[in-house]
Amino acid sequence: PLATTGGGMTTGAVQPPLLTVVRTNTILYCAQWAATVAFYRDQLCLPITHATDWFVEFQVGEQAYLSIADSARATIQPAHGAGITLSWQVTNLPLLQQQLTALDIVTTPLKKKWGAQVLYFHDPEGNRLELWEAL
Repeated sequence: PLATTGGGMTTGAVQPPLLTVVRTNTILYCAQWAATVAFYRDQLCLPITHATDWFVEFQVGEQAYLSIADSARATIQPAHGAGITLSWQVTNLPLLQQQLTALDIVTTPLKKKWGAQVLYFHDPEGNRLELWEAL
């Protein structure tokens, strides 16, 4: 049997999940590799956990990672941000917006959406980042 939400959406089987994810890593294949690495390293100040001459892994949470791969050195083509949103729950969103603005990172105004305060901006490759904080 499937479980449903109040809106009738299927949430999945009632049985336990098939797999248990211990660590997650999103890999973005980028044509603007150097600029994108610099953005996450120098502007967002994410710590690097692994780096080669074409692949850099950043830690974004306790067991959550973001890797930037040079698409010129990989077999996967860049998406140039098409259909990609990195959505990160944060704390103190208004202060973060001020800090991003001070770094000349253009963000949307803060808005309320889905019971949260949210803003958006883009990395040099065109990937959309969504920062949100529960209300």
